[in-house]
Amino acid sequence: MTVLGVDACAVGWVGVVLRDGQFHGSYVARDLDVLLAEVPDAAVVGIDMPLGLLETAAWRRADLLAADWLGRHRSRVFRVAPRPIWEEADYATANQRCREFTGSGLSRQAWALKGKLREANSRREHGDDRLYEVHPEISFAAMNDSQPVSWSKRSWNGQMTRRRLLVAHGIAVPEHFAGAVGTVAPDDILDACAAAWSAARISCHTAQPLPDPPERTLGGLPVAIWY
Repeated sequence: MTVLGVDACAVGWVGVVLRDGQFHGSYVARDLDVLLAEVPDAAVVGIDMPLGLLETAAWRRADLLAADWLGRHRSRVFRVAPRPIWEEADYATANQRCREFTGSGLSRQAWALKGKLREANSRREHGDDRLYEVHPEISFAAMNDSQPVSWSKRSWNGQMTRRRLLVAHGIAVPEHFAGAVGTVAPDDILDACAAAWSAARISCHTAQPLPDPPERTLGGLPVAIWY
């Protein structure tokens, strides 16, 4: 069984491959299509990017439930605005329209995801049903007896804790990555590993969605975070 975990990074996308639950390889690419072409046999792709934009004037339940799970670390989850907001050309207009739709504004951090968000959703909406939305902080919490990791993912303690959780679940993260992957930020690689862990659970039919059952877009695509 081959699965792929994908996370956005500074140069584009980083992917971690698991084969039969164990680390098998890693890739980095500027474009998502190029990255996915590196692992054509991946049965499931877990991607840390919102998949499924609602047309209704409401926030996605997946993000609200994930934030509730993380408690005092809820800021690690960005709320994803309805589809029309992402069609705006600039942040100021999108922020104002988001207030009109939902009653509250859109964070700049969320708006910064626009390009990659549209890239991933286009792939999913055009029929690649291997893609499932995951959130590494939810994945790590699930590995950690449902408790969020206390330390920031960019801190030394946070990265070592996350790496220990991966090893405890059979994913031995290498100490050295060759080529371009070796230049990727450590937290992005660890997040890709967590995404791959959830992808393996999806493939084995042991994963769960937030919410359960998922919401649906007008086109019928599921809207949920899987872990």
